[in-house]
Amino acid sequence: MIKKCSIKKLTSALLLTGSIAATLTLAPLAHADWKGWNVHPAGYPVTVGIESFMKHVEKATDGRVSGRVYNGGILGDQNDAIQMLQVNGIQFAEFNLGPIGTMVPEVNVVSLPFIFKNESHMHRVMDGPVGKELAKAMAKQGIIALAWYDSGSRSFYNTKHPITKPADMKGMKFRVMNNELYVDMVKELGGNATPMAYSEVYQALKTGVVDGAENNWPSYDSSNHYEVAKYYSLTQHLILPEVLAVSKAAWNSLSPADQKAVRKAAQDSAVLERKLWAERVQKSRAKLLKAGVIVNEIKDKAAFQAKMKPVYAEAEKATPALTPLIKQIQETP
Repeated sequence: MIKKCSIKKLTSALLLTGSIAATLTLAPLAHADWKGWNVHPAGYPVTVGIESFMKHVEKATDGRVSGRVYNGGILGDQNDAIQMLQVNGIQFAEFNLGPIGTMVPEVNVVSLPFIFKNESHMHRVMDGPVGKELAKAMAKQGIIALAWYDSGSRSFYNTKHPITKPADMKGMKFRVMNNELYVDMVKELGGNATPMAYSEVYQALKTGVVDGAENNWPSYDSSNHYEVAKYYSLTQHLILPEVLAVSKAAWNSLSPADQKAVRKAAQDSAVLERKLWAERVQKSRAKLLKAGVIVNEIKDKAAFQAKMKPVYAEAEKATPALTPLIKQIQETP
């Protein structure tokens, strides 16, 4: 299970977003004032996407639904946001699918290292039957997935040296997202994994609490992690989709017509976000190369992939439902 946030932290966030009791009604509302969570800063592709979503929702529903996005994670970290979404403390959010796998095991299929061939393959998978199956599983936990955003490919960066082979990671401490799959992944590569809130990573890298982390080009840039960890090795071990979701309570409060409008606004925002994402990757890459980041390609990626066999085996043992999903993904052209 996702670890519980502190009572004080969650209470403060819920006070800011409004009373749960006042928002849990399932009857259609004359007007709904939604509040949303997003960890990224202004101007980030995800931020532009989710703000576009809310703007179009308000227009498409003739103002019956309006809302505000709270950017920069000011309502708490991602685990807090998922919990608040489940109880309708917030009504919508955009977040990485990695940590949600601890409560929706089927979602862990997208967190398996090297499961996707490339980003285009990931889009085809998530926009098809597999994406629909994962959305059904999430709905059982009170989260309605409306659209899949892009968050690119994730690679390792660290403070010590380039990583060219698994042995280069031996004994190094890497921050990972809160999911046992990522802990196992780093362990099989010879490193030590430390789950940690994203907001804590910069200082942890700076002080040596961890030696490295892993993320995509834009996040490596916007977080300023490159300032304290200049070695970026393009393992591209994860190509993680993200989700734009609403709470089940908020969704059920909408009329069928407004549900249709909200879903369309979400899917349109995903088209925009994916376009902006591709542009931002190139911009961030150019900026960081100019800033002196030392980047290296991985010539023998198969050596990293071979280390993942135990990770797949353990994941399938823990969640047998992953096996047919893996097969569907691998068979998707």
